[in-house]
Amino acid sequence: MAEIETQRLDGYRRLIDIARDLASTLDLDELLRRIVIAAAEITDAEAGSILLYDGTARQLYFQVATNIDQPTMRGLIVPLDGSIAGWIVTNRKTVRIDNAHRDPRFFAEVEQTTGYSTQSLLGVPLITKEKVVGVLEVLNKCNGQFTDENENLLLVLAAQAAVAIENARLFQQSDLISEFVHELRTPLASLSTATYLLLRPEISQEQREQIIFNIHNETLRLNTLASSFLDLARLESGRVQFRKTRFSVGDLIYECKDVMQGKADENRIKLKVESVEHLPLLEADRDKIKQVILNLLSNAIKYNRPNGSVIISADSTETEIAITVQDTGMGIPDDALPHLFEKFYRVREHENKAGGTGLGLSISKQIMQGHNGALEVKSKVGVGTAFTLRLPGNSKTIPRK
Repeated sequence: MAEIETQRLDGYRRLIDIARDLASTLDLDELLRRIVIAAAEITDAEAGSILLYDGTARQLYFQVATNIDQPTMRGLIVPLDGSIAGWIVTNRKTVRIDNAHRDPRFFAEVEQTTGYSTQSLLGVPLITKEKVVGVLEVLNKCNGQFTDENENLLLVLAAQAAVAIENARLFQQSDLISEFVHELRTPLASLSTATYLLLRPEISQEQREQIIFNIHNETLRLNTLASSFLDLARLESGRVQFRKTRFSVGDLIYECKDVMQGKADENRIKLKVESVEHLPLLEADRDKIKQVILNLLSNAIKYNRPNGSVIISADSTETEIAITVQDTGMGIPDDALPHLFEKFYRVREHENKAGGTGLGLSISKQIMQGHNGALEVKSKVGVGTAFTLRLPGNSKTIPRK
């Protein structure tokens, strides 16, 4: 009896330490990682996971899990009806199950997607200010079955975690929104001035047509900015699920070249593909990798010099596939390189050359991180810039026909 009481006290002491730890970060990804590790530790479970709930869209989706491939899990939508986690959200109650496969609410697609088998499960709702923000689960008790004490500890952790998650989300959202509003001011000011001038009786028809043309361009820019911002917000919040397939890197590169060929011709840029034969198949989200390559090609063409060139090449090792987009453009100053992937950052020396949202590289970096990959850059002013995508590879090759 004394031993059980000692274990209980140790558990609550650990919760106090965890509470201090959770209060020390506003980085949502890091916060969630700490929560699932702590949850598995205090309940003696093999794994822990968090599913977040979007009340507006009425969607429940995986955000983070221990010892499970996170990019595969992240953004995976779990139905409210027909899942244990969905039942927890709907009923705001704890679920403790010794054999998950026998429970009619068990959602088998998670197991099929992750390859991780669930036997026992303990799940509690994450609630703050009467609002459900998600579900905290621990899977597969290491010794025996989940107990009342495990449930009590997890409920206390969940209460602390829900507050910490909501605070981190609010901080993240306010930071993003303030940056977005700041970016909106310039195009909105341009539109305001343009509409005021259109009302002036003394302007000529030629001037009027030019103003209408400017309004059209600013409207398109605002639309692109809004779309890119939403893209980035979804990626940063983990609501984007990466749908992995196995595909030919060479075919994708040639497809991207074909898409950008017209823009390259228009700018008198030579677009070439080199060294993409006999590459391994890549297992990744094809559409998302295509989005990154197209963004890099667009930048390489946009910031190039007349009659310049862009070369797309690829290489592979036993563990990695690398895709490089090399241009002969203006290059990027050394002091700008550390800021290149920041939201809304634009290289000062390039601002007069071409406009943009300043979000493309931030989005690309998020996509690469979601694939356990990396996006690297090397540049020399007056010579050109090379961006390299590095992705985990495999040994299966496919020749391009």
